[in-house]
Amino acid sequence: MGPIDAAVAAARYADPDVVRERDRRHVWHTWTPVGADRSAAMFTHASGYRIWDIDGREYIEGSALNSTCGYAHPEVTRAVAEQAGRLHHVDVSLTSHDLAGALAERIASYLPAPLTRTLFVNSGSEGFDAAVLMAVGHAAHQGRPRSRIVAFARGYQGATVLARSLSDLPRCRHPMTAPLPVTLVDLPLPPRDLRRPEALPVLLDAFERAIGADPADPPAAVVVEPFLNVGGGVVLPPGFLAGLRALCDATGTLLVVDEVFTAYGRAGAMFACARDGVVPDVVVSSKGLAGGYVPIAAVTAGEHVYEGFAADPVIGGLRYGHTTSGHAVACAAALATLDVLEKENLVERAEWLGGRMAARVAHLAGTGEVVDVRRLGLVVVLEMTTEDAALAVLARARAHGLLLRRQGAAVMAVPPLVIDDAGADALVDRLLAALPGPA
Repeated sequence: MGPIDAAVAAARYADPDVVRERDRRHVWHTWTPVGADRSAAMFTHASGYRIWDIDGREYIEGSALNSTCGYAHPEVTRAVAEQAGRLHHVDVSLTSHDLAGALAERIASYLPAPLTRTLFVNSGSEGFDAAVLMAVGHAAHQGRPRSRIVAFARGYQGATVLARSLSDLPRCRHPMTAPLPVTLVDLPLPPRDLRRPEALPVLLDAFERAIGADPADPPAAVVVEPFLNVGGGVVLPPGFLAGLRALCDATGTLLVVDEVFTAYGRAGAMFACARDGVVPDVVVSSKGLAGGYVPIAAVTAGEHVYEGFAADPVIGGLRYGHTTSGHAVACAAALATLDVLEKENLVERAEWLGGRMAARVAHLAGTGEVVDVRRLGLVVVLEMTTEDAALAVLARARAHGLLLRRQGAAVMAVPPLVIDDAGADALVDRLLAALPGPA
């Protein structure tokens, strides 16, 4: 299925001014200042890695955090339509459907053998509510109740009160009482230095001190992202997860890895923790799982965590879930997405193509307003001197037909994994054109 014909789009959206005004009057946009106008970028249709706005302008998509197969992929859209016409949903707290087991089995096949049991929810935020409940419950089932969590201060685990409490990012702060004690770890070095191998002992020392901060209250879990996305596109030193695994093992602490952004190829591996050869106790994944076509998240735990919940005094299981958990259409979209990942070798390609894109901009690090250039898989990050400088790059990129992501002072290019060589080259060309001064 190709892009919608411009004439069809024009007929469907006959008056862009009316469409924009409707949006300004009635939509409460997520994570947006009151009064900010998000209707300036109003999109109507897309195909692959290209997207068109209401005025007919075409852009290369480099900002979609959950775009695995790109837009309008025929295999994924067909799977969604067919499943919606067959069985769109049943409540998996009471029964099940055939795709839930198929998807859970498929996820387990990508992970080391202990990680075999998946709970489906609708978002990464919900996934972390569940993961923390799993960790605290597991400690209780072992006869050593714990509730403290250790996490990155610049980490981001979601928008619920519990997930917000695992972060010190300004946007995540909230006026409610934190539901459990949390020890936050600040970055001991600037991001441009933290990605280097020599930063590893410094970072692990910070986590070791946090884990042992209160000997009378050891943590139930350490929760980390393999790549700090919202925290500024921060690449962590090689071996970090392996070192953290050893610290957790020494203290009887569960290791919970946030792969909401990095899983399913984005990090250049099916799961980023595989790059360190690490087996977490719990993995939370979401964005790339169904490529953004239908919301879904997966919380995959080891059998040792799952089996302990038989001791729960109320229902003998995890007391968590939602009416639409394990939605059948979402499972169909996820299975189709994983099929595309495998058939088109998108995981391996993400690692290769990300390296090629980063190589074209690596020379910019430390020049002009560019502080650093770094990447993980198919995520290319340009850290700028200030947030204002990053905002200016985003604006100029949009004028050149390129959508980028910004996290603080970091500009991030996050294209769909299906982007081809020509598209990747054009993305970098437009990015270079958006930077101040000579490219």
